[in-house]
Amino acid sequence: MKKHFSVLSIGLAALFVVNAPAYAQKKTAVVKKATTTSVAKTQGSLIPNDPNVKIGKLSNGLTYYIRKNSEPNNRAELYLATRIGSLMEDDNQQGLAHFTEHMAFNGTKDFPKNEMINYLQKAGVRFGADLNAYTGFDQTVYQLPIPTDSTTVFRTGFKILANWAGKIVMEGDEIDKERGVIVEEDRQRGKNAQDRMSKQLLPVLLKGSRYADRLPIGKIDILNSFTHDKIRNFYKDWYRPNLQAVIAVGDFDVNEVEQLIKENFSVLTNPTNPRPRLSYDLPDNVAPLVKIITDPEQQYNVAQIMYKQRGSVLKTTTDYKKSMVYNMINNMLASRIQEIMQKGNAPFLQAQSGFGSYQGGLVPGINAFQSVAVSTSGATLEKAFIAVLAENERMNKYGFTQSELDVIKKNIEAGNEIRLKEKDKTGSSSFVQKYLNHFLTGTSIPSTEYTYELTKKALAEITLADVNALAKTLITKENQIIIVQAPEKEKANLPTEAQLLAALKNASNNVTAYVDNSVNKPLLDKKPVAGKIVSEQKNDKIGVTTLTLSNGIKVLLKPTDFKNDQIIFNSFSKGGTSLATDENLQSASAVSLIPGSGVGDFNPTQLNKLLAGNTGRAEAYIGDLYQGYNGSATPKDLETAFQMVYAYGTNPRKDPEIFNKSLKDFRVSLENKGANPESVFADTVQAVLSSYHKRGMPLTPADLDKISLDVAFDFYKDRFADNSEQTFVIVGAFDIEKIKPLIETYIAGLPFLNKKQNFVDNGVYPPKGKISKTVYKGLEDKAAVQLYIHGDYEYSADTNMQLNALKAALENKILERLREKESGVYSPQVGISVEKYPKAHYYFTISFSCATANVEKLIAAALDEVNHIKDNGATTDDISKFKSEEQRQIELSLRDNSFWLNYLSNREKQGDNLDQIMNIKERLDKVTVETSKATAQKYLSDDNYIRLVLVPQK
Repeated sequence: MKKHFSVLSIGLAALFVVNAPAYAQKKTAVVKKATTTSVAKTQGSLIPNDPNVKIGKLSNGLTYYIRKNSEPNNRAELYLATRIGSLMEDDNQQGLAHFTEHMAFNGTKDFPKNEMINYLQKAGVRFGADLNAYTGFDQTVYQLPIPTDSTTVFRTGFKILANWAGKIVMEGDEIDKERGVIVEEDRQRGKNAQDRMSKQLLPVLLKGSRYADRLPIGKIDILNSFTHDKIRNFYKDWYRPNLQAVIAVGDFDVNEVEQLIKENFSVLTNPTNPRPRLSYDLPDNVAPLVKIITDPEQQYNVAQIMYKQRGSVLKTTTDYKKSMVYNMINNMLASRIQEIMQKGNAPFLQAQSGFGSYQGGLVPGINAFQSVAVSTSGATLEKAFIAVLAENERMNKYGFTQSELDVIKKNIEAGNEIRLKEKDKTGSSSFVQKYLNHFLTGTSIPSTEYTYELTKKALAEITLADVNALAKTLITKENQIIIVQAPEKEKANLPTEAQLLAALKNASNNVTAYVDNSVNKPLLDKKPVAGKIVSEQKNDKIGVTTLTLSNGIKVLLKPTDFKNDQIIFNSFSKGGTSLATDENLQSASAVSLIPGSGVGDFNPTQLNKLLAGNTGRAEAYIGDLYQGYNGSATPKDLETAFQMVYAYGTNPRKDPEIFNKSLKDFRVSLENKGANPESVFADTVQAVLSSYHKRGMPLTPADLDKISLDVAFDFYKDRFADNSEQTFVIVGAFDIEKIKPLIETYIAGLPFLNKKQNFVDNGVYPPKGKISKTVYKGLEDKAAVQLYIHGDYEYSADTNMQLNALKAALENKILERLREKESGVYSPQVGISVEKYPKAHYYFTISFSCATANVEKLIAAALDEVNHIKDNGATTDDISKFKSEEQRQIELSLRDNSFWLNYLSNREKQGDNLDQIMNIKERLDKVTVETSKATAQKYLSDDNYIRLVLVPQK
C-alpha cells in the first residue's frame, strides 16, 4: 500500500532462461540425462549412496526411497515421481501429460470428485501450498506433505499416492470442466511479452529436437477439442509402475512405511505390450545461431550468448570435484561483474555469466556457459554485450587470481561446516529432492558426512591451475547461440547479426588481466565503548529473556534448538521515512541506497571479500514507520554480525559513484515500465489505494531529479543518531550468558540521545466509498481483476483470528466457484491484510486473471460468494478445514526460528502481550459458523469497495 524506493532489479534468473509456456503449478526440476560413462573413463571412484535411505523395488518395477527424518516432527513428505512428461505425447495428445496431472485431483477410484482434497484439507494439508504437482518434458511429480501423528491420515497418504499412480478415473464431465482451467493457466502465465518472445526463441534454442514441439502446456486447440479417449489412453499407456517411484521421508518407522508401499502399490500392473520410453537429444550446431526479437511490451534491451556443451550425471568423486570448480568459476566471475556494476561508467545495467544446465535444465544432458547483458538502450546494447564478452575473455585468457580463489574456498568451507552441523536438523524436503534426482537421472545421493569429507578433500586438492584450466573450456567454437530481446521502439537502434558476430569474434581485443581491489583492514578501527545490562526479566512461558541496556535499548533473547548453527536477529524503533518532510521525501525514499553502498571503507565487493568464510552479516534499513538493523550468523561469527550493526549505525558509507549509478539504472526502469501492462496496472493500484496522496504515488523519472545524496545521507545519519528506543530480537542457537558480553560491547555501545521518538501519520489512506477504475493496456486477451473490501477497525488478536477464518472460508468458495464451477480462472487469490499503525485498518482482496469477455461474469460470481457468506456464514466443513490447517501450521511454526523472530518483533511493535501465542487454541475454538457470519456482515460491507480492472487497450 505504501511507496518504497527500490534499486533496479530485472531478475537475471528469468532472463537467463527463456520461459516456455507454463508447466503446472511448479517449475520442473533441473534434470541431467543419464549416461553409460564408465568409472574408468570418469577417472574417479563411484560415490556411494547414503546408507540412511532405504532403496527398493517391487516386482512390478516400482522403485521406492524411504528415510526416517524427524525434522519437522510428526510430518512426512510423500512424493510420487513418474518418468513421463510431454515428450511421450502423440501429436493429437499435446498438453495431455499436464492435463493428466490436473485430473489426478478431480477424482480417483477411491476418492471421487473433490473428495481427496476435502479429506486432506480437514487433516490440515493445504491445497496448492502443500498438496501440489508439476509436469515437465520427461517427468510428472506429485507431492503430499502429511502429518504422521494420525495413523489413519498417514496410512491414507499412501492410498492417495497409489490412486494417482494407477486409479485416476477420468470422468468425461470432469475432463470437460478442466479444459477451461488449463486454458486459463496458459493465459495467467503467458499472453505477455515474455511469452510471445519465447514462442519465437524456442525454435532456435531447441532447434531440430522434439522438445520444440512438445511444450508441456500443449496446444490450446487440442486442449479444447480432444476426445476423452486420448487422455485416457495417455494415462493407460504411461502411468505404470516400472516408470514410477514413491519417495517417503519423515518422522515414521521405515519398516512400516515399506509395508504400506507394498500393500498399496504391488497391485499395480504394467501394460502387456508397453510403449517404449524413448530418449531425445538436442542436435549440435556448427555455425552460430542468432535471433533478434522485439516486442512492444518488452521493457529492457537484453543480449545473451550461450555456449552449449554435453553434460554427464554426477556419479563419481571426479564429477563432484569438477562441479565444485564450476561453482568456484561462477562465483568469481559474478564477483567481478558486480564490481563493474558499482562503477559510474559501467557499460551495462546488469550482467551475469555462469556455467550450468542449459536454459535451466530445459534439455537433460545439455549444459552451457551463458552470459547476459542488459543495456540502457538499443544503441548501447552492443557495447554492453561486448563488455560482458570481454569479462569472459579476460577469464579465458588470464584466468583468476589466487586471492579470488582463496575467498571462494573460504566461503565453500564455511558452508560445508554449517551443513555438517545441521545434519540432524535438515528438513525432509531437501532429502526428497536428492532422491527425486536420483530416480530421474541417476545422480548420486551421498550422505552428509561423506559429502563433508569429499568437499574438504576437494578444497585441499583444487589448485588455481585446475580452475583456470577448466575455465578455458567454457568458451567453445561451436554450439553458440546469440539472442537479443528488446522493446519494439528500439528496433532500428539494435546491433545487427553481423555486429553481434563481430563482437563475439573480437571480444578478446585489448583485454588485460584482472587486478584485485581488496581492502586489507579491519571492519572496525577500534572496539566501541561498551555499555551495560541494567535489568533482566524472564518470561518462562515462551522462553524469552528481556534485557534493558544502559543506552536504553531493549533486547529480547529466545535461545532455541531448532537449528544447531543459526542465529537471526532484527531490531526496530519508530520513525522511518514518515519523518521526512514533503520537500525531502524523494531523497529519504532513496535512503536504502546508503546501506546498499557498503559500510565504512568497504564497498559491497570489498566487504564480501573481507568477510570471506565468515557467516556474520548485518545491515541497516529504514522503512515507512521504523528503522533498525537485521542480520544473521552462526554462533562462532555472531561477533562479526554485531560489529556490522555497529558499523552501519556509526560509520555509514557515502559513495557518490554507487549511489548515482543506482539512480541512473532505476531511471531506465521507470522510463520503460509504461510498456508493461502489469507495471501500469500496479502503479494505478498504488495510486488509487493511497487516494492519490502525494506521499503514496509511484515514483516517476521526474522524482529522481529531486533526490540528493547529501540529503539522503543526512537523513540516514539522523535516524541512527539515537538508538535508545531500538528493540532487538535475537533468536537461535546461543547461550544467554555467553552472548551478554557481545551485546554489552556492540549493542549497548550504539550511540543514544534518549529522545522520545514516534512515526508521523501523514494521512495516506485508501479512499472511502465505492471506487471503480479500469486500465486499458495490453495487446492480448488477458484481464486482471483486483477487488478490495476494506475499512477501519479495532485491532485485536481475537478479531484478527476471525478475519483469518473468514478469509480462508471465502478463499475456498471463490476457488470452487470461479475455477471449479465457472472454469474461468486458474488460481484466484483471496487475501486479508491488517495494520495497526498509523491507523488500524483491514483489507480483504480478491484477485484473478481471466479472459476479457469473462470479467463482469466472474466479478459478479465472486461478489455473489461474498454475499452468500454474509447471509449464511462459512460452512461447517470450511471452519473445520481452517482450524485443522491453522493448527498444523502453528505446530510447524513453533519449531521455526524465523517465525519466532517475526512473532516477537510484531508483538513488541503492536504493544501486544508476548504470551499471546499460548492462547491461540482458545481463539481458534471461538471460530464458529455463527462468528463467521457475524464477521462477514461486519467486515465484508460494500460501503468501502474498490474495483480495479486491467483489460487490453481498445
